[in-house]
Amino acid sequence: MTPDSSPDLLVLHAVRITGFADTPVLARRYGLDPAETKEALLDAEARGWVAHTSFAGDGGWSLTERGRAENERLLAAELARVGGAEEVQAVYRAFLPLNGRLRKACTDWQLRPAAGDRLATNDHSDPAWDAAVLRELAAVGHALTPLADRLGNVLTRLRGYDTRFTAALTRARAGDGAWVDRTDVDSCHRVWFELHEDLIATLGLDRNAHP
Repeated sequence: MTPDSSPDLLVLHAVRITGFADTPVLARRYGLDPAETKEALLDAEARGWVAHTSFAGDGGWSLTERGRAENERLLAAELARVGGAEEVQAVYRAFLPLNGRLRKACTDWQLRPAAGDRLATNDHSDPAWDAAVLRELAAVGHALTPLADRLGNVLTRLRGYDTRFTAALTRARAGDGAWVDRTDVDSCHRVWFELHEDLIATLGLDRNAHP
């Protein structure tokens, strides 16, 4: 049986990988009880691990530096307990080339070089260009599946990235381009960003020092 993570770890980690989110979003990330999630967040706030801020009518939680350190301590202890470090490291090495392809595909979705302007905005008037980007995203998603399977066999909290990516791509291919790169929906780019952050956090790496 694949090991589960503790609810307190999951709450703190949900804040880490989402970056900034309100309590219901954080609870949904790992299927946690909203009331218990709120209590865990308030406890973490009292310990100086998270902070709640509001801006333009929206509020959410984010990690403090102390919270980031505590999150990484818990993740390291968890990974040592389940003995999955080597497997996650191997998946991360396989992930990096795909990360480069994903980033280029998202750039190509946003930009379409034109004569005299290599940074011209993609106005999505060229269906062949957009179709090529979506094909590349599909290839990246196909390559992600076996990696996601390997991660899911280490810890249950690492499951689901491939299915979320596929769901976003399906919406994009149906004509809603927001699901390629928007950050306010569970787009291909957002799912990928969370996966990257999850791998880095789980392995205790510095995102600024790694691709």
